[in-house]
Amino acid sequence: MTLPIIWSIAGTDSGGGAGLAADQRAAEAFGVHLCPVVAAVTAQHSRAVTRIEAVSPDLLDAQLQALADDMPPRVVKTGLLGGAEQVKRVARWIHRLREAGPVALVVDPVLGASTGASFVDTATLRAYCDELLPQASVVTPNRREARALLGESGPDNADTLPAIASRLRALGAGAVCITGGDSADLDGRVIDWLDSAHAAGWLASPRVATAHHHGTGCTFASSIAAAMALGFVAADAAVLAKMATAHALTHGHAAGAGAGPVKAGPGFASNPSLLPLLSWDETPRFAVPQLDAARNLGAGLGLYALVDSAERARQVLASGIRTLQLRIKIPLQPDAAWHAALRQEVQRCVQACQVAGAELFVNDHWQLAAELGAGGVHLGQEDLLALGPEGRAALAASGLALGISSHSLWELCRARSLAPRYIACGPVWPTLTKAMPWRPQGLTNLRWWQQMAGAPVVAIGGILSADQVRLAASCGVDGVCVVRGLGHDPAQTVPGFQHAFKVGVAESAAATVPALPTSVLGG
Repeated sequence: MTLPIIWSIAGTDSGGGAGLAADQRAAEAFGVHLCPVVAAVTAQHSRAVTRIEAVSPDLLDAQLQALADDMPPRVVKTGLLGGAEQVKRVARWIHRLREAGPVALVVDPVLGASTGASFVDTATLRAYCDELLPQASVVTPNRREARALLGESGPDNADTLPAIASRLRALGAGAVCITGGDSADLDGRVIDWLDSAHAAGWLASPRVATAHHHGTGCTFASSIAAAMALGFVAADAAVLAKMATAHALTHGHAAGAGAGPVKAGPGFASNPSLLPLLSWDETPRFAVPQLDAARNLGAGLGLYALVDSAERARQVLASGIRTLQLRIKIPLQPDAAWHAALRQEVQRCVQACQVAGAELFVNDHWQLAAELGAGGVHLGQEDLLALGPEGRAALAASGLALGISSHSLWELCRARSLAPRYIACGPVWPTLTKAMPWRPQGLTNLRWWQQMAGAPVVAIGGILSADQVRLAASCGVDGVCVVRGLGHDPAQTVPGFQHAFKVGVAESAAATVPALPTSVLGG
């Protein structure tokens, strides 16, 4: 098997903590092959950098040419670069590599050491902004570095970071993640501001209490590069990088009298405590509720039917299903008559579910669901984003049980922050029910979701047969959603599905959690 290849163009660390040493550990944690390209040699130990010597631009070129001839990269990551000419040479190489095919670029603008040593001058900063950032897929500065790239200075104020990230993206960067590990905590959490094409918000994880944090920034950037080499888009790569970095911090160790190195390693992505939360907006002091175990460990959702009318609801209830979602499509121009019909359908479904003792989730129309006593609502992530902070607060105050759709790692991180009744993972298999850009999650990701979500998980999408119900249930999920598979007469199909679900639940004890999820959107 040929491993994905990344190039890291960075500095050596004679103390083995940061730079190419940290990059190598991160690459191994993700199972990708890293080619270490030396841009500078540093003399340093755990307390100070005593000397930095950049390699000549020609020697840098020679290393890159040798690799290009035999080991072309999927991703290039830069760390410490030794001057403006080096930055320009790297920028030219990125352009040259991209003439042959897609290559992502992760720029970690190492502008100074944590011990205080400065690595760059004004010309180098200008070269970063003019030559390298316009080609960057992701830029990973800390707060000080982000301001320095823009020629700004000021207090460490999280409120300004979204605007700073926006200005960095305006220089051409595809995504920006401004790390906060060296800054003040937010309620004991380290927060990073993520601004990408797919998601924006605060990534939050509990701070790891350790004196050994040398190489944290290198680990984070190299982890993003490794995840992108595996096919993840920037937002998902940032989630995995934050997990890998937290894992590395927990395995940091002493090596000298100062801060010891962090140690990235396999296993980080199967630890639920490392999965970060993602805020829904720019407010840094976002609510991060603890998931309510008592609320989430009630009756299992079991076989979950998605219906489009009260009549269909009565059919599936009569067949024995006790979890329903009512999804009535909204016309392009809904009029008063349609709204009246909607109210009537919801009310009939509420009454039917109350009589049967079933749990009902109304799709989209949460205020109507609350008014009519539905008990639950299902919302997609775009709908929740559109509600805004006040709307989401009102939804939480309504007391409705909340089901949330999720298709990607960043959506899972956002969904967790609202303490939902369940999180839907899909599509598990290809589906024609709803057009979407996501590739099927498959059973690998479904098992991963179940392990990591911290809330009940519902498998949804493309589930048409009893065997698919069994396979989904064998991943340990709380519910399996069936739509078209119910057929015209649920009384005929549901008993087989219910049996398959029970068999799958019995098999779930043997399920193993994948070391890493797989990408479903593409990089």
